[in-house]
Amino acid sequence: MKKQVPILLAIIASLCPVIGFLLPQRWVDEWMNRRLDEWMVIIASFALVLGVVSVVQVNLAKVQRRRSGWGFSLVLLLSLGIMAAFGLFGGQGQNEDGSLTPFSWVFQFTVSPLQSTMFSLLAFYVASAAYRAFRVRNVEASLLLIGALLIMIGRIPLGQSIHPVVPQIAEWIMQFPNTAAQRGIIIGAALGAAAMSIRVMVGIERPYLGKS
Repeated sequence: MKKQVPILLAIIASLCPVIGFLLPQRWVDEWMNRRLDEWMVIIASFALVLGVVSVVQVNLAKVQRRRSGWGFSLVLLLSLGIMAAFGLFGGQGQNEDGSLTPFSWVFQFTVSPLQSTMFSLLAFYVASAAYRAFRVRNVEASLLLIGALLIMIGRIPLGQSIHPVVPQIAEWIMQFPNTAAQRGIIIGAALGAAAMSIRVMVGIERPYLGKS
């Protein structure tokens, strides 16, 4: 019963949106879509609480036992507690006088710059990956290198200075070969997601059961 009940609930929950999409009746849409969405929000709220408790337990144990990287765990716990206190007792948005609340101030001047820094670091990894991918080793790599150079040159004023056709070539590559490749990838990902969804719906794949 420990396995059968979760599998049955997963099958029913996955079939409800499908039935609500295929049957246009109003009561079907009310129960299969809207009510299910409301229940999903409630379940997600409980899952968020469980996630926070799990994070606290894991990192607190690491700090108590002085494991490797326990300093980062301590910073995480302190940040979690401070932001939770600011959000619960200080509110969000702005105060009546127009000033930012402590929660919004920390988010705007600490979290947002850190996110920008993390994304800016990705540029170096992208440049390194592009260097490795653009090395001419075979015909495919040569075509990739030529296409990348045409697009980069065509998107800057230098391309127009070389010849007016260069920006047109870059635009043609973006509209036709690039779009065709993107659509192929999206179609393949959609087919894979559909196949995985069907496997979950019929109970073949059971990721919600964990290792059991």
